[in-house]
Amino acid sequence: MRIPAPRELAELPYAHRLAPFTGAMERAESHEGVHFDGCVFEDAEGGRSLFSEAAFSSAVFERGSFRRSRFDDVWLHATRMVGTGLADTTWLDVEFTAGVLAGTEIHGAELRRVVFRQCKLDSVNLRAATLREVAFVDCLLRDVDFGGATLTDVHFPGSTLERARFDRATLAKVDLREATALGIAAGLGDLGGATISTPQLFDLAPALAQHVGLAVKDD
Repeated sequence: MRIPAPRELAELPYAHRLAPFTGAMERAESHEGVHFDGCVFEDAEGGRSLFSEAAFSSAVFERGSFRRSRFDDVWLHATRMVGTGLADTTWLDVEFTAGVLAGTEIHGAELRRVVFRQCKLDSVNLRAATLREVAFVDCLLRDVDFGGATLTDVHFPGSTLERARFDRATLAKVDLREATALGIAAGLGDLGGATISTPQLFDLAPALAQHVGLAVKDD
């Protein structure tokens, strides 16, 4: 995939049409052309909402649920989502930069043409999600769970993976070669369809040997 260059708020094609968010977050609402600037949402219930041509700047989400919401052509910068429910959401043409996702439930979601750049993902649940044309650029992924997910054309340039899980995942054109660290906690036998470098293979060799029950002895 071709990873798009990062954009500033003013560079968005819809920047001139953005209006500041006012009021409260409600379920099944449409937020088109809205700028969430410095907004703080605690225990918000915004399930089944639509966010289209919207921007988030330094927004904070504490817990809450946005289950089955749709994010279409959305730009997020320095936004924090902690303990937020994003299960079964749909993400299309989303750019998430310098943000934090911690304890976030994104299982069963569909992500296409999404770029996470310089983000920290900690204990994020992406089980059974579908990721297509997704890039994690210069990110930290710690305890991220891709179990049972489908990953197609997914890249990790400059990113660090710590204790990532890929058990029962389905991979195609997944490129891990540019990851700076590759820590796999589960699913070594399910990495078929991924590409790694020779140094990464050497790093993974002890875990791979243990996985297949291969004893390595030199004496």
